[in-house]
Amino acid sequence: MLTDTHTHLYSEAFAEERPQMLQRAFDAGVQRFFIPAIDSGYTEAMYALEKEYPSVIFLMMGLHPTSVKENFEAELAHVEVQFKKRNFYAVGEIGIDLYWDKSTLGIQKIAFKRQIQLAKKFKLPIVIHCRDAFDEIFEVLETEKDDNLFGIFHCFTGTFEQAEKAISYNMKLGIGGVVTFKNGKIDAFLNRVPLKHIVLETDSPYLAPAPFRGKRNESSYLALVCKKLSEIYGVSEEEIARITTENSKTVFGI
Repeated sequence: MLTDTHTHLYSEAFAEERPQMLQRAFDAGVQRFFIPAIDSGYTEAMYALEKEYPSVIFLMMGLHPTSVKENFEAELAHVEVQFKKRNFYAVGEIGIDLYWDKSTLGIQKIAFKRQIQLAKKFKLPIVIHCRDAFDEIFEVLETEKDDNLFGIFHCFTGTFEQAEKAISYNMKLGIGGVVTFKNGKIDAFLNRVPLKHIVLETDSPYLAPAPFRGKRNESSYLALVCKKLSEIYGVSEEEIARITTENSKTVFGI
């Protein structure tokens, strides 16, 4: 059994063939799908997806850093309202993204910190989005570091030293298609990171693994990520699937 710990299955990219895409994932052995939020514009689509596939879809709630704009207070209020209505499995995806817009760093930090505190309140993991912002992410995590801080460093693309630092904050490393890229770099040191710190993800429809790089990603391609990790760690794909799924259960509590 494979667990996709990060997949945007509600994305418009799948509108034409979502049932078929999910069936391909089932056929590839993917049986659990954890769904990150972006902003209030996607909430209803997430709920509709869960209603259609209640036994395999597990929702997060949060405000994505690229959606932290002038109205971020209203968006954070929307997140908090959803938590009052129902249960979620994580606060995510949250974090800091300086690739698209450096001018919002101040409010991104505020939104990130507030949502970490929300996760602690509900004793939930956080799922971190980090792009061109390792130092800024670690700066915020350092101020919030305690026994109630834990989660996943989604789409980890840093150095070995950054991997160790992320793990020191009780984070698992979310490993996806980037590990299959010729210039992905993490494949060079990943076997130095114990498998107990690794979970698998696709981030579909983004970041498709080789040989589909540049095309639409989907959860069935998680099997390709699993295969690559099997090569890196020198253990069977079944063992990679077993350990990473157990790790996901540790994080999400199910």
